[in-house]
Amino acid sequence: MKTVEGGVCAAKGIWAAGVAAGVKYQDRKDMAVIYSEAPCVCAGTFTSNVVKAAPVLWDKEIVEKSPFAQAVIVNSGIANACTGKEGFACCQAEAEAAAKSLQIPENSVLIGSTGVIGMQMPIDRLQAGIAELAAKKEHSAEAAFAAAQAIMTTDTVDKQVAVSFEIYGRSVTMGGMCKGSGMIHPNMCTMLAFVTCDAAISKELLTKAVKESVADTFNMISVDGDTSTNDTFLFLANGMAGNPEITEEDEAYRTFKEALCFLNTAMAKKLAGDGEGATALVEVQVKGADTKEAARLLAKSVICSSLTKAAIFGHDANWGRILCALGYSGAAFEPEKVELFFESKSGRIQICKNGSAADYSEEEAGKILSDEEVTIVADMHMGTETATAWGCDLSCEYVKINADYRS
Repeated sequence: MKTVEGGVCAAKGIWAAGVAAGVKYQDRKDMAVIYSEAPCVCAGTFTSNVVKAAPVLWDKEIVEKSPFAQAVIVNSGIANACTGKEGFACCQAEAEAAAKSLQIPENSVLIGSTGVIGMQMPIDRLQAGIAELAAKKEHSAEAAFAAAQAIMTTDTVDKQVAVSFEIYGRSVTMGGMCKGSGMIHPNMCTMLAFVTCDAAISKELLTKAVKESVADTFNMISVDGDTSTNDTFLFLANGMAGNPEITEEDEAYRTFKEALCFLNTAMAKKLAGDGEGATALVEVQVKGADTKEAARLLAKSVICSSLTKAAIFGHDANWGRILCALGYSGAAFEPEKVELFFESKSGRIQICKNGSAADYSEEEAGKILSDEEVTIVADMHMGTETATAWGCDLSCEYVKINADYRS
């Protein structure tokens, strides 16, 4: 497996575009399309929030009931959440417009929206934007970049990854783009993520791979503890690589899933590192847990701790906050066995040994915590299971951004 350029357009037969449709923002791209030349097997996971945006409800129905998918229409600026019947009717209108412009079935069109909750959508601008997207779509890295830009809200950078690998002797490519900066919390963070692939794989196995991969990647990140109404992860596989269809959990399936996990991990870290106001990407590694579920609970608890995140921002080795977060995670462990470490490119230091303070230098710890990527390692000494979670520090800038988000 190797990384390649091209984002969602890296795979064979995938086209994209991004345009400025004026949905809410002015003078910036705010609509994107992903289009496949061939019908796609599709799988997805969606927000765990009881309050679900109209596009989430639309996409769940397409993923579960439609024979295939062939395009995704995405807008930024307005979330189309808490918009009642009008919101779902807007999804219908978008699908109709895309079906007409792209010459594909209406029930093969998926929809994504992100932005302010509670605002109605300007359907006329969306329809005009879809026509422009269809006319401008290309199979190119530049088109993928334009699409990745168009789905951004408070993101500071576009987020794209692509890899190539071999299945049954055929070259296969998988590429993705995502957005998310705030309202990010485990069990689908506030994010939209789209992955395309030219592999042939059964819907059953694609669904299994997606669900298992998301559990260990996107569901293990947190920026601010808020779970969005719009979280959507969609995977489209068009089979144009020409490989024999993956129908069994054999070596080809394991290779496919490994590529997906690599892609999703890379995108999840990009989301966490670009958290609103963030100055550092924080990784929490839990080792020696007695069960996988306990490891996940422990890692999530630390990455969600506002006090821990604030301490990272202040470069303060306040390890008691980490031990406290482990303690209220819901996982059983023996505190007197716990060891804690900080790691970064500046070094590694143990800060807690057998549940008590280790003999460490505050100056050295502060230097490690000053780097742009910081790892917290918690060794529970209860078993052999591990889990990793990602997030960022909590800065003053986060409050400023979210105090004035709607303007």
